[in-house]
Amino acid sequence: MTWMRCAACGHVFTDGYFSDEVCAEVFSSTNPNQQPGASFEQNRYVSAGIVERVARYVQEGRWLDVGFGNGSLLFTAEEWGFEPEGLDLRPSTAEGMRRLGVEARCADLTTLDEPGRYSVISLADVLEHMPYPGKGLVAAHRLLREDGVIFASMPHYDCAAWRLLDVGNANPYWGELEHFHNFSRQRLYDFLGEHGFEPLNYSVSARYRVCMEVIARRI
Repeated sequence: MTWMRCAACGHVFTDGYFSDEVCAEVFSSTNPNQQPGASFEQNRYVSAGIVERVARYVQEGRWLDVGFGNGSLLFTAEEWGFEPEGLDLRPSTAEGMRRLGVEARCADLTTLDEPGRYSVISLADVLEHMPYPGKGLVAAHRLLREDGVIFASMPHYDCAAWRLLDVGNANPYWGELEHFHNFSRQRLYDFLGEHGFEPLNYSVSARYRVCMEVIARRI
C-alpha cells in the first residue's frame, strides 16, 4: 500500500483502489465480532452514548445504519424509539440481521433512490472504506429528510494519539487493507460542508482506537 497526501488540503489516501473482483472476495466473509448480535451487551453501552448524542438533534424517525456489522447501533437506536434499518455489502450479514427482526438490505448506499426517507443515517467507520466517499455523502444528503442528521466515525490521523502510535511504530491503520482514506477533523469538517452538511458535535470514539465521531445536519 502506498499512502499519498494532498498538498492543498492535507488529506491522506491510497494511490489506488481494489477491483470489483477483489472487493467481492473481501466482502465474502465476516469477522465473528461483526456478526449481527455479537457481544451485544458490551457494545450496547458504546452504542447508547452515540444514540443519546444523536437524539439531541433528532428524536424520531427511520434510522439507516450503513455497514451495520454486529447491529448494536440499530438495536440500541430502537430502544430510543427510532425505526431501525440496516445496509451492508455482506450478504450473510444482511441475512443475519433480518433473522433478528430488523429490516436489512445488501446494497450500496449510492444506489438507493428514496429521497427524504430517513431521519438519521449512520456511517460508522464507513467513509474511509469508500474509494469515493463524496458519493456516499451525496447519497446521504439525498436520502435524509430536511432536518435529518448523519453520524460519522473514523480514525483521526491528525491527533496526538495517532502520532504516538506512529512514534512507537504501532499504528495499525497504515496496513488496514479495507481503508482508502485517513481524515483529519478539519478535513472532515470541510468535506461535510462541501456536500451540504453542518457539523454539530465532535467527540472521541469508544468504538475503535484513535477514532473520532461527528454528528452533522443536512442543510
